[in-house]
Amino acid sequence: MEAQSQIITTLTYPAVVGTVHSTTSLGAARKIHTVSCDWLELRVDNFFPDVEELRRAAPKMRPPRIVTVRHASEGGGAAGMPVRQRRALYRDFLEVAGLVDVELRQAGPMREVIREAKEAEVGVILSYHNFRGMPSLERLCELARRAEAAGGDIFKVAAMAEGPRELATLIEFLANERGRMPLAVMGMGRYGKISRLALAQAGSCLNYGYLGEANASGQWPVELLKARIAEVLEGSGGAARAGWPV
Repeated sequence: MEAQSQIITTLTYPAVVGTVHSTTSLGAARKIHTVSCDWLELRVDNFFPDVEELRRAAPKMRPPRIVTVRHASEGGGAAGMPVRQRRALYRDFLEVAGLVDVELRQAGPMREVIREAKEAEVGVILSYHNFRGMPSLERLCELARRAEAAGGDIFKVAAMAEGPRELATLIEFLANERGRMPLAVMGMGRYGKISRLALAQAGSCLNYGYLGEANASGQWPVELLKARIAEVLEGSGGAARAGWPV
């Protein structure tokens, strides 16, 4: 797919994403440079219904932007937002987006958003979040195939990793599936922080930290995450030995 090839050639691997989910993080995002952060995720749902400040600030941000209007069932900040309102917000922010993030389970209701993003040459992340536990390896592989069939350019997984077995599941999933499509994989919970370093080295293309204040368990501050990932890659021989495109 054209959008997928564009992402692969322009994405700095492994990319670090800072989430903009509050007025505090928005203030930090206004000042941050691409040296400290590769992408910014605009969590439009967390600013709803008053999104004007975010709308005005977005074009002036230095890093490229991921636009997300997260559904409440996967941690979204605007419970009860109707589908038509979510579609409208994606459209409103599409002109500042390099990527849009839509939940895999909402790919049907959001098919118009996916189509319009591709027509605008904006890449599509189809995502899956599980705040209760860790799916089986087989389930994760099934979801990845569904994301590919639904038109995703990147499949994102965030699930609870409370112990080494859950972390091992994410690593094995990434090792098995990243040859099919780019994957962004991360753990939350007790093993969340360690997962984000290990999975970045193993092939996760987008690795999320926070700006100003955490938005999920297991996150690093974005500048520290970028520095720690660089240390891990340097210690293992850099991108070439870690299996990244060079």
